[in-house]
Parts: sequence; structure tokens; C-alpha cells
Amino acid sequence: SKPGDILMLENVRFAAEENLTMKPDEAKKTHLVKKLSSMADFFVNDAFGTAHRSQPTVVGLPLAMKSAAGLLMEKEVATLSKVFTGAPRPVCMVLGGTKVDDSIEVAAHVLENGIADSVIVIGVVANVFYLAAGYDIGKPSTQLIEQLKYSAEIKKAQDILAKFSDRVILPFSVAVRQNGKRAEYPIDKIPADAPVMDLGMDSLARLVSTLKKSGTVVFNGPAGVFEDPDFATGTFELLRAAAKVEFSVVGGGHTAAVIEKLGITNDFTHISTGGGACIEFLTGKKLPAVEALEESYKIFG
Repeated sequence: SKPGDILMLENVRFAAEENLTMKPDEAKKTHLVKKLSSMADFFVNDAFGTAHRSQPTVVGLPLAMKSAAGLLMEKEVATLSKVFTGAPRPVCMVLGGTKVDDSIEVAAHVLENGIADSVIVIGVVANVFYLAAGYDIGKPSTQLIEQLKYSAEIKKAQDILAKFSDRVILPFSVAVRQNGKRAEYPIDKIPADAPVMDLGMDSLARLVSTLKKSGTVVFNGPAGVFEDPDFATGTFELLRAAAKVEFSVVGGGHTAAVIEKLGITNDFTHISTGGGACIEFLTGKKLPAVEALEESYKIFG
């Protein structure tokens, strides 16, 4: 190869070693890292989507060679860091979707440390909080939580409600599928045999007004089964409201796809490219990739 040539290698995930989780010192000793580091003078990590994984190329290469963060990695870390310090207040976190364990960890961190003024819970996350608050959400939704193995999260949600009940906002009505159609009920009257599919329209108005009064909104995960047009309203309208605030950040994954469908991508300050990495960052943990790059700077300058 000549200077100026670009060599594109196969996806490192096809190498068995790359799929192992290991500490940076061990990662540095792998065949994969030794081979790759011998091929170059400099390593640039621009893969924020894998920054939460402690895997050989992510944490080993920076210890083996001079390294830097790419422009995307820099933008992600800088923007998400602003959520913790210097974000326009009030700060509202919207936590939804099915990743309840991660969402509860984020809620606990941002409430205990005064990072968020309020947390809105939607989707399966809201269902766990309903159970924690003593509501009966019907058999189908309760069974889903058991299948997802989130029974232990109910206790954690109870602890959060006990300490921060004034700052955790739960939709006070839901939409269920009944006889093949959308039907709405207050949360103390959810039918025993109908699955909860979205939040109710009357509670949507209250949540939208909370978002409109916010300076910052961090949005992670949908409010319901948005793939079904009958149950997409909650997710769509909350996202439209979130797009209008001064500083709006969205965790990647499904939510980013919905925003694209709505045609409001450019209205958000930042749409993260890493679902798992973004949510781990918001729990206050330092991402392994970022830590490795800092360590690399200490070693190689």
C-alpha cells in the first residue's frame, strides 16, 4: 500500500477474541490487539455505539498505541456530559421502552444527584412503577414483566417512589387493546385481561405540558407499541413536544427511528448513535472506551 491509501478491514466482531469481555491489561495481550497495533502508528476510536463494552479493540488498542477519540465520539461525550453539568433547567428525563433495569439505574442516579428535576416514566418502565405503587396492570402486562425477569426491579422502583414521589411522573391513564381496538382507562381500573399498549390521551396532555416547561429533555425509549398506529400517539406526541425544548437529547435505537419517521430529526439537539452506551453514560458510569483513551493519553501523551 502507498501513502494515502485506505485499507478497510473485516468487522473485528468476526474475530473470536473480540467477543470476550476483559480488562484493558488483558485485552492488550490478545493476538488481535498485537496484530492490529503492529499495522499502524495511531488508533482513532470513533465507535461510540460500542464504548460501553470492555472488549479487546475497544480497551486494549489504546494501551498498545497512541490513540485519540474521533469527532463523533468527542461530540457524544461532550453533549451527554452537558446533561450532568450546565444543561438548561428544568431538566426532565423521559424513560421508557423495555430496558427497565437500565432505566431504573438512570432514574436513581439523576434523582439522587439532583441532575434531573423530574423523571417521566412511560412504556414497560411505567408498568413496573405502577406495580411498585400497588396498581393492578392486568395479567398480560404483569406476565410480560415476569418474562423479561424484571420482578426485582419493582422493589427498586418502590425505593425511588418512596424518596422522590414528587419528582417521578407516572401517566394517570393508559390505553389497552380490548376487542381488537384501543380503549382507555384510569390506572386504578385497568382491565384484568387487556394488555397495556400506550399511555392515555388525558394524561398525555399533562406530560406534554411538563415537557414544554422544560429547558432540557433527555428521551430514552418509547411510550408504547408505536409500531401499531392505534398505539403510537403517546410516543409520537411526547417526541414532538421534546423536539421543541432548548436542549433535547435522545438515546439511540428505536426512538431515533421513530424521530426519522416523524421527520423531526433536525429539531433535536443531539440524537445519540449508541443506545446501550448512551444509557450507561446516563447512569453516571465512565464508559470503558473513554477510560481507555484517557489512559492512553497518560501513557503516550
